[in-house]
Amino acid sequence: MYTLPELEYAYDALEPHIDARTMEIHHSKHHQGYTNKLNAVLEKNPNLLDQPVETLLQHIDTLDIPEEDKKALQNNGGGYLNHKLFWEIMNPQNTTDTDLVEEITNTFGSIESFKEQFEKNALTQFGSGWSWLVRNTEGILMLYKTANQDSPHLQGHTPILGLDVWEHAYYLNYQNKRGEYVKNWWNIVKII
Repeated sequence: MYTLPELEYAYDALEPHIDARTMEIHHSKHHQGYTNKLNAVLEKNPNLLDQPVETLLQHIDTLDIPEEDKKALQNNGGGYLNHKLFWEIMNPQNTTDTDLVEEITNTFGSIESFKEQFEKNALTQFGSGWSWLVRNTEGILMLYKTANQDSPHLQGHTPILGLDVWEHAYYLNYQNKRGEYVKNWWNIVKII
């Protein structure tokens, strides 16, 4: 069973880029909701309890559970993992990962080119979803976007950076200005 991950920083630590009220609602309501619903699926299917949610998502098509439970696992397991990473990469105490910066530069040509492609995915995701930097099954960096709470783990990929573009992530402060939110987000991602 899963519990809501505690933040390593206060709700107001990301201001002015993400306001404390948005952080509080996003973490204590939205992420808590995904956590509760993930646990409900696991309680209903105790045969899944011995595997981490990452593994369950990676092998979701082969799980012997009802289709509605697979969908609930995909949505809420993804929501749980996606947000867990989101809080970790925005930690104000993070420092630059020079190896990752070098790998991004080698893969995408420059940090600026990487950011441009990453932002394009965030801005062109119609409706709710995520923009991702992942490591694929061959260990190669890739960029793509997913709808809703779909996790890169569904494809066997390891997420490295994920930007939540659901309106609940930014609407109180930015309203309909997703582009402004996306640009400002780089100010609180210290690892690159």
